[in-house]
Amino acid sequence: MHSLIASPFLKSFVVLQPGRLEGIKLPEQRFRELERAHGSGADLPFWLASAARARWGTELAIRPTSEAVLIRDSPMYGHSRASWEINLGCDLDCEHCYLGEKRFAGLDWKGKRRLLLTLRDVGILWLQITGGEALIDPHFTPSCQLAHDLGMMIEVLTNGTRLSSPATVEALAAGRPYRVTVSLYGATVETYDSFTRRRGAFKRVTRGLAAGIEAGLPLQLALIVTAQNAHEHDRMREMADELGLPYREYTHMSPTIYGGAESLASQSPAHLKPLERFTGCNAGHTFLHVDPHGRASICKVGRDEQIDLMAEGVQGLARLGGIADRLMLRTGGCSGCQLSADCSVCRPLAKRYQEAKAPLNTYCQHGQKGSTA
Repeated sequence: MHSLIASPFLKSFVVLQPGRLEGIKLPEQRFRELERAHGSGADLPFWLASAARARWGTELAIRPTSEAVLIRDSPMYGHSRASWEINLGCDLDCEHCYLGEKRFAGLDWKGKRRLLLTLRDVGILWLQITGGEALIDPHFTPSCQLAHDLGMMIEVLTNGTRLSSPATVEALAAGRPYRVTVSLYGATVETYDSFTRRRGAFKRVTRGLAAGIEAGLPLQLALIVTAQNAHEHDRMREMADELGLPYREYTHMSPTIYGGAESLASQSPAHLKPLERFTGCNAGHTFLHVDPHGRASICKVGRDEQIDLMAEGVQGLARLGGIADRLMLRTGGCSGCQLSADCSVCRPLAKRYQEAKAPLNTYCQHGQKGSTA
């Protein structure tokens, strides 16, 4: 099994170690040298062994480069990062969730395997596995292992309720992600179980966090702050600090992917922070999203035009950049807006807010005091 991954990435070349976020940037001549050593059966170059020792403290045994390093091809259409909803089903029922109806549906194992091979062939290097709840999918373990074996750097998003399962911990240790992000919805049994509408949720999550820490998994917390748990905001921070885990905070809730407004009512107005100006993104060009049925879109929000990878395969993604450009155009009331240069949301997200009939002040500067068209 490979110890390192060497790959083109954007306009550069990198060497990565599975399970570690930090990488080594290579000049092209070094990458080509690795390719030649890989093809000729030559041993691992001394310079790479030294670089791995300096970067990660990793001691690489002398062996053929082809055994130590997995060489990835250049992205076919420029896509190197992807998120994948392995299933939309979830064992919790949080009111803030942007997925709306969380139905258990999607590809069988044969389909999932084919999808992962397609993502490998198109050049995906960084893969985020999410849901729904990823860990309850019956094929999560083999999917995670296959993605690892294909040379993808994995991040897993989870609610943590199944993280204490020995089989899950074993799978995450074998196909080690560089990050496992666990959403946190409160700091007490009463608040957590009420928030998730599931008795015993807090107990399962804390047990899962303990198991993940004991196994040395690269955990990170996502503190979800809403009107229902805002009174425990500080205690959630303290909980993260006590566990010794890094965290990020999320206070803005999005409309559902179907344009529903039900998730917006959960926001805590007192905790909403000003959104930064939207300066553009590479959704659809270097990044893509795949739903549980193998349909690719530019991102989790912009799903209006999808490409069925099960029917079209890799070649279908040749159209994704053009789809992204169309979806980013200012339409539906945003055309000609004189404030668009300072808008805080992208056009696909603005469309979701409009479909949800959300108040302008939740996403648009025209709803702010003192704004002028």
